[in-house]
Amino acid sequence: MRLADKDIIEQLQKQILVLQGNHKPGSEQLSVGLGEIETAFPGNVFPRAAVHELISSSAEDASSTNGFISVILGKLMQKNGCCIWISNKRKIFPPALKAFGIDPERILFVDTWKVKDALWTIEEALKCDALTAVVGEISEISFNDSRRLQLAVEKSKVTGFIHRQQPKVINAVACVSRWKISPVASILPGKMPGVGFPRWNVELLKVRNGQTGKWLLQWSPKGLEYISEQISTTKMYERETA
Repeated sequence: MRLADKDIIEQLQKQILVLQGNHKPGSEQLSVGLGEIETAFPGNVFPRAAVHELISSSAEDASSTNGFISVILGKLMQKNGCCIWISNKRKIFPPALKAFGIDPERILFVDTWKVKDALWTIEEALKCDALTAVVGEISEISFNDSRRLQLAVEKSKVTGFIHRQQPKVINAVACVSRWKISPVASILPGKMPGVGFPRWNVELLKVRNGQTGKWLLQWSPKGLEYISEQISTTKMYERETA
């Protein structure tokens, strides 16, 4: 392969990554506070201007998933960003978002009776470029529906999260990633009795042009801790402040 051809291919690859939300317009765009998880994505950048799918099979999983989404939202919304949270069956408790550095007043919560209405609302919200992010809590979504959502964010550059709670079928969708978050028993220092900081088993089941993986995390006011059970050590990734 000629050097000129290699340069052309590399430029095309970079342009494709930009279209998929994997761009680096500035240092403030490099991280959403997930630490080493972000190395799983192309260019080591969490895809923005993209839709991410998260699967929950139980109420406990749903709670952990909303916590994980909130970690990312807390970073995305640092500079006075706004979000719309749309639910067919809402599971989030708005005041609890303060634990993740999110002012609940900056999120508009929309509850719908039907999944069809929720999907329409999610699509319209994703078209609004004044928003930072959109979260949709639904159960079922078709490939065509997910494709419309992805096309919407490619124009608006909004980051979308589709949280599917107890779906009947885990079908193929056009989202750039698929996650599964499940709770893990917390541990207090010195094995004291009581409830510690939340721990999650985070699985990246699918990612476009990236690497899947599995991590054990703990959230505290200081940020995320990556836990290695084999060597009993933790690696801290402190949350950046605005």
